[in-house]
Amino acid sequence: MASANTIFIAVIGAGGVGKCFLAQLRDLAARRPSPQLSLCYIATSRKALYNDDYSTINLENAIDALAASSKPPPALADVVAYLTNAPGKAIIVDNTSSQDVAEAYPTALRAGVSIVTPNKKAFSGSYQLWRDIFQGSAASGAMVYHESSVGAGLPVISTLKDLVDTGDEVTKIEGVFSGTMSFLFNSFAPVTGSGGKWSEEVKKAKALGYTEPDPRDDLNGLDVARKLTILARIAGLPVESPNSFPVESLIPTELESCSSGNEFIERLPDFDGQMEEKKTSAGEKVLRYVGSIDVVTEKVKVGLETFDPSHPIAALKGSDNIISFYTKRYGSNPLIVQGAGAGGDVTAMGVTADLIKVIGQLA
Repeated sequence: MASANTIFIAVIGAGGVGKCFLAQLRDLAARRPSPQLSLCYIATSRKALYNDDYSTINLENAIDALAASSKPPPALADVVAYLTNAPGKAIIVDNTSSQDVAEAYPTALRAGVSIVTPNKKAFSGSYQLWRDIFQGSAASGAMVYHESSVGAGLPVISTLKDLVDTGDEVTKIEGVFSGTMSFLFNSFAPVTGSGGKWSEEVKKAKALGYTEPDPRDDLNGLDVARKLTILARIAGLPVESPNSFPVESLIPTELESCSSGNEFIERLPDFDGQMEEKKTSAGEKVLRYVGSIDVVTEKVKVGLETFDPSHPIAALKGSDNIISFYTKRYGSNPLIVQGAGAGGDVTAMGVTADLIKVIGQLA
């Protein structure tokens, strides 16, 4: 039975991040009994689970109950209406990468439903959608948090917002924003040793689950470009889209039309020479795939850069991310955020941390 201070939570998406989030939500609800957290809705693209009377869905078996449900997911407008009529404050936790769900954010926020999400598309899509989202939030007081849209569990967005909100002057943001690219270049072009062949490192990364099922979805640079678009906008640059600045793709032109990720992996060894040449031309420096935002000149770019072996970006390990904030206050020594930038548990942690912030303001 819901109490007067119950907060109703709707979860959209129950994949890798969604499952990890539900486990964290279960633990959170047990640790913090007040306000009561009630899972009232959960859905994938094919199925939904909810009760008309807003009674709580058991977090212990929510995934199994969803799998057994015969209800199709309602239209997003109907989900918003359902949450608007809940007998308490409501929060949508969107664990998808769906553009359609992102497009519904302004409507939900204007209706007073807060949003927590790692969905990059909501904040790196059209600049008009970005404006509509935050105008909707301002109009109703509903909150929107999306820390995990850039650095998974790393405090990247909150750090940048703190810098901006306290009046510091951010001059440049630079770093390795992709766990996939970090792993690839730390193996292909290590600080010490020669590294492996490019195609072998891509194949290894795919086998370890570091890449998307089709590695081209990582190698085209669009994921990094989305993250930079989000940060540039927070820093005050009206970047129109991830396609509005230079993004270097590492997909050989001849392989862009491969019918599958497997075909791409099979044919990639024929093009090892191209990447080997880039590595050789770096000389004593090391090659890394980075994104940078020059706030002063309003230039944003994504691509290969060379660094001295002693540089923090060059010395990165494994699949870690590193983001350096150059500001007036910090001078020549940037504020650095570094750590795991991918993975279900750490991404869900960022989502859960955002949820706690919203709950703290709603309670």
